[in-house]
Amino acid sequence: MGVSIGKAWRLGMLSTNLALLPNNKRKHVCGSQQQQKKNNNNNNNNNNTISWSLVCGFMLFVLGLISLLTGHMLSDLEWYSHRLVHPRLVANYRTPIDIWKSKLSKYYYGCSDPGRNYAPAVREQMSNGYLLIAASGGLNQQRTGITDAVVVARILNATLVVPELDHHSYWKDDSDFVDIFDVDWFISYLAKDVTIVKRVPDKTMRSMEKPPYTMRVPRKSDPDYYLDQVLPILLRRQVVQLTKFDFRLANNLDDELQKLRCRVNYHALRFTKPIQELGQTIVTRMQKMAHRFIAVHLRFEPDMLAFSGCYFGGGEKERNELGEIRKRWTTLPDLSPDGERKRGKCPLTPHEVGLMLRALGFTNDTYLYVASGEIYGGDETMQPLKDLFPNIYTKEMLANEELKPFLPFSSRLAAVDYIVCDESDVFVTNNNGNMAKILAGRRRYMGHKRTIRPNAKKLSTLFAGRHQMDWHTFARKVKACQRGFLGEPDEMRPGRGDYHEFPSSCVCERQYVDEELDTKIDN
Repeated sequence: MGVSIGKAWRLGMLSTNLALLPNNKRKHVCGSQQQQKKNNNNNNNNNNTISWSLVCGFMLFVLGLISLLTGHMLSDLEWYSHRLVHPRLVANYRTPIDIWKSKLSKYYYGCSDPGRNYAPAVREQMSNGYLLIAASGGLNQQRTGITDAVVVARILNATLVVPELDHHSYWKDDSDFVDIFDVDWFISYLAKDVTIVKRVPDKTMRSMEKPPYTMRVPRKSDPDYYLDQVLPILLRRQVVQLTKFDFRLANNLDDELQKLRCRVNYHALRFTKPIQELGQTIVTRMQKMAHRFIAVHLRFEPDMLAFSGCYFGGGEKERNELGEIRKRWTTLPDLSPDGERKRGKCPLTPHEVGLMLRALGFTNDTYLYVASGEIYGGDETMQPLKDLFPNIYTKEMLANEELKPFLPFSSRLAAVDYIVCDESDVFVTNNNGNMAKILAGRRRYMGHKRTIRPNAKKLSTLFAGRHQMDWHTFARKVKACQRGFLGEPDEMRPGRGDYHEFPSSCVCERQYVDEELDTKIDN
């Protein structure tokens, strides 16, 4: 940061000095030399005209000041200037928010095809060995592990064995890969990227002098780590197993590997037919009741609240209950509930989610699909949200009988919610967890469907003072602080943020066309 601040300060001072120098002593920065001579010759007649040098100097000073205040490197100034001059981004920022759909969504689309020089997959017989992956966590955490497993296999020129799923985590779901994902589609879709097999061949297992080597790599390891530390073992032992494989690959990779991540996550990982059919059944039933609907991932389960370290107004009973749950994680630090809320780390209550949506402009006849497990506090916690939005539905309400075979399997239930949230017109997240990030990224990739993420840090202050202002003032302030949290294409600079949520390498932009011309063509 010190380097960027220094550069920004020098840029700002340089531009200021250039602007203040007399015309005959300035260096040529922008505009032609002829223009400078002309200005010098006509100096007496143009005392009221701002010189090109002054304009350029002022612009450079402003950009330098932005860089100084934000601490970004000078290379990021291109992004700021893009926002300042890009016609549709400027127009979109000034116009009222369309709460159902981004006006810019038609200009962006998912693009994850490999480049011309992308090498074909290494055949099984020619690969460097077999890679076993044990994914951990719940459905969406496992999804990140599976996605990265394919990329790591590509980096190592290894044959990937279909990943194993965690059966011993908090969710205690004994579903295997084939119970959740279409394994044959997974293997065939990625055949040009990585060779994938269902199991290590018996012949290879019999030829091994020792059992497969097991190791756990550090979190967010870069490709060089795998090449330096894992590949030599793979070449020596033929089979290597990587355990607890979640977020074990760096966030920022080269574009070809990022696009491979997108091909895995958005195309190859297709749910099994029974899960797909049930999810689409629920979507159809929601669409029959309402022309469009919102899906809300409340994430207000007891374990989530306990893990957050936040307080939600339930007195000693809440503190004792959530405190007991927190004991499951022996390494959790002691947190200040007030401090966490001020930092924006606490999920909103269902009531606060409802207030935010009403303030944004959604009316009380809007249909909501609530994707969630057990809500802490049950009906008492949910009632304020139901008062604001009476048309609330869950998968249990919409598919009671069809859902029964899925009830013992938390991951399959989560997969059904995933489908409905993905198909919704608006998706509202209530925390920055795995499902929220993955769905936000998928919806960007699939056409920037509206995704609302609460600006919890600013909203917490608004909710605290809500009774000291009228509704009109409250709604206006909610709309103001939610700009930048509505799933617009320009919310995050390329290369910044988690790739799950902002897959910038896999989102392409269509050429801008003037809106008036669009209208004439349509008519």
